[in-house]
Amino acid sequence: MLDKVLIANRGEIALRILRACRELGIKTVAVHSEPDRDLKHVRLADESVCIGPAPSADSYLNIPALISAAEVTDATGIHPGYGFLAENADFAERVESSGFTFIGPRPETIRLMGDKVSAKRAMLEAGVPCVPGSDGPIGDDPDETLRLAHDIGFPIIIKAAAGGGGRGMRVVHAEGGLLNAVAMTQAEAKAAFGDGTVYMEKFLGSPRHIEFQVMADSHGNAIHLGERDCSMQRRHQKVIEEAPAPGIPNEARERLGARLAEACRVIGYRGAGTFEFLYENDEFYFIEMNTRVQVEHPVTEMVTGLDIVRLQLLVASDEPLPLTQADVKLSGHAVECRINAEDPQTFIPSPGTITQYHAPGGPGVRVDSHIYNGYRVPPYYDSLIGKLITHGEDRATALARMRGALQEIVIDGIKTNIELHRNILSDTAFIEGGANIHYLEKKLGL
Repeated sequence: MLDKVLIANRGEIALRILRACRELGIKTVAVHSEPDRDLKHVRLADESVCIGPAPSADSYLNIPALISAAEVTDATGIHPGYGFLAENADFAERVESSGFTFIGPRPETIRLMGDKVSAKRAMLEAGVPCVPGSDGPIGDDPDETLRLAHDIGFPIIIKAAAGGGGRGMRVVHAEGGLLNAVAMTQAEAKAAFGDGTVYMEKFLGSPRHIEFQVMADSHGNAIHLGERDCSMQRRHQKVIEEAPAPGIPNEARERLGARLAEACRVIGYRGAGTFEFLYENDEFYFIEMNTRVQVEHPVTEMVTGLDIVRLQLLVASDEPLPLTQADVKLSGHAVECRINAEDPQTFIPSPGTITQYHAPGGPGVRVDSHIYNGYRVPPYYDSLIGKLITHGEDRATALARMRGALQEIVIDGIKTNIELHRNILSDTAFIEGGANIHYLEKKLGL
């Protein structure tokens, strides 16, 4: 078992990792930027190290500073959480070459699945259904680009191979705008990600966003933990997630889940991962894989009774998975609302001091958050300040408990999106289940 873990992140996920380490008797090292010295996990960790000033580039993205912090504290493992360097293959490689355990996939696997072109090729070889597309980078021949587009059929979407978070993509509805869209997306991708490689896929008009959670170890064992519906999105950013996805037949879940577990074995995957799909007309289409723990992992934990971060730590310690696929049972339904420090109408971030905080409670209610009375939300980082999760014996019960929790929660001193969540939880289409990825933006008039 790992002896001491450095948590290379901040906020609620850093606190989540710290708690899992404590349960396993693993000592913790919290790293933090100068304005983050009062974060809850920094106060609770066995040791803490300041790694730089506020800008992420000088602190949480500063690889030499993180490695140095691990060296001076004699840490044995580094957990990247999500965001920042979590899917950075160079960071994973540097961690391993410096003699530490990277709590995540191997660097070569992160590279394979981080490039959407190579990831799609690997999934096609593993028999995972993919969106019809170019099956490789778009070349320099405009005639070939036009031919590919016609073979796929308009509308199509141009995507950056190294993109993510909704960036580096452009929808094209007709031939006339194709070549210009390709050139613009290539330029944007080069500027944003340092890689101008793009590819094209069929644009699905009204899909849902369904993702499957997987876990794999270094001994050839791999399992899936069911799926989540993440279709409630604003500008490609998830707002509400739930598990299991409404309306997905159990037979389809087990069939695709088994195929994904086998894909993990084929590519030599290690740790927690998420396969993301578009789902339309009862068909799944692979779009990408996230090689890390997800923000929305708690809904899967609630319906399976498993601790995904604990499993990450066990696998990183070279332990075999302590369960098989037959041991995974889904029970009830879970919903997660992302609580952000932002204006609920304009979505502009709202940093400042929290003057009053009251967490909701009751049966089936979970709160993952690092905030407290007097905590100052800094203006430098992502606006996520917590996650509110409810679980019930069925979807209706989980939603009812979420409505109650959203009425109970109090966060004063800053603006939050709590009112937006209350609005969504009373929406007829959301209550019915199965809304597509464009529904929320149309509802909000965006």
